Order: sequence, then C-alpha cells, then structure tokens
Amino acid sequence: MKKFLIIQTAFIGDVILATPLLEALHAQYPEARIDMLVRKGNQTLFQGHPFLKTVFVWDKQSGKYKNLILLLVAIRRQKYDLVINCQRFAASGFLTAFSGASSTSGFRKNPFSFFFKHKINHTVSNGLHECARNLKLIEHLNVKGAIQPRLYPSPLKFETPKNYSCIAPASVWFTKQWPKNKWIELINLISSEQTIYLTGGPGDHQLCEEILENITHPQVINLAGSLSLLESAELMRSATMNYVNDSAPMHLCSSVNAPVTAIFCSTVPSFGFGPLSENSRIIETKEELSCRPCGLHGFKTCPKGHFQCAESIKPENVFSN
Repeated sequence: MKKFLIIQTAFIGDVILATPLLEALHAQYPEARIDMLVRKGNQTLFQGHPFLKTVFVWDKQSGKYKNLILLLVAIRRQKYDLVINCQRFAASGFLTAFSGASSTSGFRKNPFSFFFKHKINHTVSNGLHECARNLKLIEHLNVKGAIQPRLYPSPLKFETPKNYSCIAPASVWFTKQWPKNKWIELINLISSEQTIYLTGGPGDHQLCEEILENITHPQVINLAGSLSLLESAELMRSATMNYVNDSAPMHLCSSVNAPVTAIFCSTVPSFGFGPLSENSRIIETKEELSCRPCGLHGFKTCPKGHFQCAESIKPENVFSN
C-alpha cells in the first residue's frame, strides 16, 4: 500500500488549494494511505473526509519548535513513500528533508529543497493557478487530475430560505478587504425579499455587527463566528450568490463549486489564486494604478495611503442580479 503525506501549514485558503493533490492521488491510488499536515485550526476542514486517514496538526503558537520535533518523530514513524511539501518555508522543508520518506517533492524556493528528490519551480507571474502549481509536485507520478479543490461538508443543522446570498466582508489582510462602507452600499442594493447571511470567523463578528447597524436591508443575519469552516462552505454551496474578498471564503466557494463574486483590491487574479467555481465573477478596479499589485498577500495598511484599488470599485458593479 502506498503512503503519502501532504504538508501545507499556511492559511486556510492555501490548505484548500492543496486539496486537488488529495483528489488526484486518491483517484490513481484508491487504496493508498493519504495523510495531511496543517497548522492548528485548519484541521477542521477535513472532518469526515472520506479518504484522508490522519491529519497531523502543528501548533505554532504554543511550543512551536518542540511540537515541530514531535511531528518529525511521528512522520518518520510512518515511513512514507512520498512526502509532498506545498510550502516554501524552512520549517516545512525541515520536516520534508528529514521525514525518512522514500521520496520527497517540494518547491525549489524552499530553503531545504537541496534535500528534496523532486524540486519544482513556483512562479506567480505566469498566470498559472496555485492548484495547478501544487499538482506539478506529483507530476513525476503521471497522476492526472482536475485542478478543482474539494471539501466534504455535512448538511447544515438549520433550514435556510430558498433564496439567499452570503457576504464574507473580512480578510486577514487589510488591503485585500473591500471597505466597510462599500459592503453596506452593496447590501442595500440587494432585494429586500432576499435573506443575506454575513459570514466569517469569530474575529470578523464585530465588523459584521458594524455593517448590520448601518444598513436598511431588513433581512440580514450575522453568522460570523457561529459556523465552522465546513458549515460555511455548505451554506455557500446553495446560495444564490456569495460576495467575498480575495480571501479564504473565495476558496471555500471553489471547494464546493458555489457561485461567487470575488473582489480583488490590492492583489490581482494573475497571481493564480482566483475563484474556480463554474459560476464565478472577478471584480477589480477599472483604474490604471501603477501601485497595483502592491504585493502577493497584501498589507495591514495601504502603502500609498489612498487605497484607491478598493475605493474605486463601485457597489453597483459588484452587485449580481
């Protein structure tokens, strides 16, 4: 029996974009053992996953390096046929290089890539999607698979109306987040007969409350912090439309092929992190800004101080009838 380990200990969206590796490996090796290593908190993405055996969790906040060594011991014990590293940072490279696996694969930018058997270039300027870049890590296996990410959420525990939209207004990065006043304007454009769910993590609850306090729409419910990641994905699956930033909720939509309108502020789709749902729209400024994109991930504040990449996007251009 083949044994594979996939390492991706970055943010939620990055983990979702690694799931095509799970799909492709399982399709070619249906009897194989496939394990995953993620950072603490992201393991909830894989609850009830039908063919993932073990999810290793790295707690980066408490005893970071002690936990790293404990993980290495656990990984070496499994004697993997192949360890696949989707990250380009030293800690994951260390685990890969000294995993004891028969073979290793990772990106050339990783500081430990010298020890990897298979080294792949990671380029964000050629328009290739991150899912496709990740699949190149197993190209040597001649594995064929689609680039669509996939999660396996369970049915919701509450009933939803037939016609509703979801809005996820927050992002980890400020310059990836469309301003609050713009979300308020957008919500007021949506039919008052349609229910709107505001979604996000516990840290997004206050932003959603502030939006809720300043709208005229009569049917808006703040669910931020009330749903798990998989519950959020399931809610998005049946929505009429999901309005999101270039952030994790966009990738949740891709994972269940949910309709999505994705707003790109400081970043650009050509980086390779855009939506993959069949019904997807990308909204970005129509202005030619020499400062955009200002970075791959975004910043806590606009480097130029004007945030024109977001401020110039009009709510009426975002709204989808």
